Amino acid sequence: MNEKVELVVADGKERSKEIFVPIKDKVTLTIREAAEYSNIGINKLETLLRMPRCPFVLYVGKKKLVKRREFEKFLSENIQI
Repeated sequence: MNEKVELVVADGKERSKEIFVPIKDKVTLTIREAAEYSNIGINKLETLLRMPRCPFVLYVGKKKLVKRREFEKFLSENIQI
C-alpha cells in the first residue's frame, strides 16, 4: 500500500492533507462504513457489536470499530443474523 502524507504549507503552518483510503484497503471500519460495505443497517450492526465476545469489534476508548476481515469471515460463516 503506497500512502503518501503530503504537507501543505500555508501561512507558515504545516497541515496534513487527508488521504482517501478505499474500504477494501482498510483494516478497521467505522460502523457507518461497515453498514455501507455490507448493506446491513447501523442499528443491526450496533446490536451485533454488543454481542458477548463479538469477534469483529475493536474498542478504541469508547469508540467501536469493525475489524473488516473478521467481519467478512463472520458474514460468510452465518446464514442469518
